[in-house]
Amino acid sequence: MKKVIIMGAAGRDFHNFNTNFRDNADYRVVAFTATQIPDIEGRTYPPELAGSLYPEGIPIKAESELEALIEEYGVNEVVFSYSDVPYSYVMNKSAIVNRAGASFRLMGLAETWVESTKPVVSICAVRTGCGKSQTTRRVAEVLIGRGKKVVAIRHPMPYGDLVKQRVQRFATYEDLDLHECTIEEKEEYEPHIDSGVIVYAGVDYEAILREAEKEADVILWDGGNNDFSFYKPDIYITVLDPHRPGHETSYYPGEVNLRAADVLVINKIDSAEKDKIDQVVETAKHINPNATIIMAESPLTVEDPTLIKNKRVLVVEDGPTLTHGEMKYGAGTVAAQRNEAAAIIDPRPYLVGTIADTFKKYPHIGILLPAMGYSGQQVQDLEDTINATPCDAVVIGTPIDLRRVCNIKRPSTRVMYDLKEVGDITLDDVLKDI
Repeated sequence: MKKVIIMGAAGRDFHNFNTNFRDNADYRVVAFTATQIPDIEGRTYPPELAGSLYPEGIPIKAESELEALIEEYGVNEVVFSYSDVPYSYVMNKSAIVNRAGASFRLMGLAETWVESTKPVVSICAVRTGCGKSQTTRRVAEVLIGRGKKVVAIRHPMPYGDLVKQRVQRFATYEDLDLHECTIEEKEEYEPHIDSGVIVYAGVDYEAILREAEKEADVILWDGGNNDFSFYKPDIYITVLDPHRPGHETSYYPGEVNLRAADVLVINKIDSAEKDKIDQVVETAKHINPNATIIMAESPLTVEDPTLIKNKRVLVVEDGPTLTHGEMKYGAGTVAAQRNEAAAIIDPRPYLVGTIADTFKKYPHIGILLPAMGYSGQQVQDLEDTINATPCDAVVIGTPIDLRRVCNIKRPSTRVMYDLKEVGDITLDDVLKDI
């Protein structure tokens, strides 16, 4: 029996366990380790999900304990199971694991994806913040226009009670509140709900798929970070970002998505520099010459531009895009610049509690405020930070209306964005066979 540790961030790690290690007597998973997401470690992957071989469940430890755990349990193999990290980071972890005496494993597509009885369109990306969400909404729009019942299954974000979150279904805002969703979850689910698309998510992705199949003509896999698809797709779509040329071949597992794609959407060409767009196009053609390339814009709509022009504004952006996505600006920043804000106010002197901790962990964020909300306390800290920052108005660049979550006491305006294909080939063309 091989003793195994699975390194993760409360998502891919659980899926890899469920598809390959649960009820597999050849392996003994002695622990998960966790990183990226606050307050995940110290919990247990529950026996109700872990299966008959784990009547006490599986402990979730901090990744900082990895070497000690390998020695304590005599671990043979460590499975790396999270995403959106540079190759140097992955191999650094490999060196730590190998030095401690264990093998280091990256699991591939065929051994981890689940097959559906319905057509599947997978939408993935090479980095967090490429514009995958609006691409998924555009795919849904095309299919719904053809009379298809579309159900989206979103990459996991199970940060609460894992047993209760085994299979989650979201059709209304009330469902978001019922499941006590974090800001990050609401950012992903709410736009689908606004479009009339039912969303599933949770922990056990085969069980989730079987429930979704009962009410869908087509399944959309809405991938997170730059993870690859949990499901075997009929069409694999990957979104690239010309604001970060070179990242598509230097981050794990983004390059997997680049190579696996049937369709490559090069997004944000309306705001990126031409030489960077050309660089990404050249890389895409070289790495995946058989893929269809679609060029796309992400046009912005500002709810009330008068709150930006000549005003001192605080810009709140999507949290993961700024943190492990490493973007130095987002939709809110672009909107502030285009609408001639007098200044973007630096929130760092006014940070509260866990928001201050976020800036310590991700110092590259700069003068923008990430919409972090993994817990009730963090949501409160975010609200307090917004209200403590002296500004004329707040520019909300998150995918949701943050005012539904936080009591923002200053004037505020939302920035919304969609996907618009540019050129002769569109998503309507590549989806004709679905």
